[in-house]
Amino acid sequence: MGLGKALGFILDHPLNRGRPIAALARFVGWQFQSRLKDEVIVDWIDGVKLAARHGMTGVTGNIYCGLHEFEDMSFFLHLLRPQDTFVDVGANVGSYTLLASGVCGARSIAVEPDAGTIRHLRRNIAINRLESLVDIRETAIGSANGTIAFTVGADTMNRVAQEGDQEVQSVAVTSLDELLGSEAPTAIKLDIEGFEAEALKGAQATLTNPALLAIE
Repeated sequence: MGLGKALGFILDHPLNRGRPIAALARFVGWQFQSRLKDEVIVDWIDGVKLAARHGMTGVTGNIYCGLHEFEDMSFFLHLLRPQDTFVDVGANVGSYTLLASGVCGARSIAVEPDAGTIRHLRRNIAINRLESLVDIRETAIGSANGTIAFTVGADTMNRVAQEGDQEVQSVAVTSLDELLGSEAPTAIKLDIEGFEAEALKGAQATLTNPALLAIE
């Protein structure tokens, strides 16, 4: 995202409208902090913290705007309760998992195939002391079990590799039904960069479970 587009997104965000100076101050402040420190611990929502680094676009959107993906994040914040189970497929460094478990108190299953990204995910879980509520699964989600080529180094845009992709790795792939077994999630976030339809083919039991209230 170019600078102009990024600033447009920040200033037009529902939580920033009418407060352009404060929004721009957060943007400029982060540009300085992230270049001076390898990691910055940011106070986020209801005592939840984010371990942020330069280039983490999914995390920095939360720093600039409060809730990067306002409607989707707000939906889960209003839906989830402590007795619920939330499945975060394509967890990245854990923004949705932190909201579900750190703010709402729900149990989360965070699914992420990239080992480097999982290190940052575990860091966020650790600094918020959420180990007892979060179960991390290192796998991609597809229609069946096996292995699959997956991109490297694209931050939130890492995905199942396509023809022509150069920087790829082999990762495990598991169907959602196989991953969850007897688990009965209340809500699922499925954000896997265009591979969602393939993942849903392996989720028939999960999707027909009456405990499931929402999938986003």
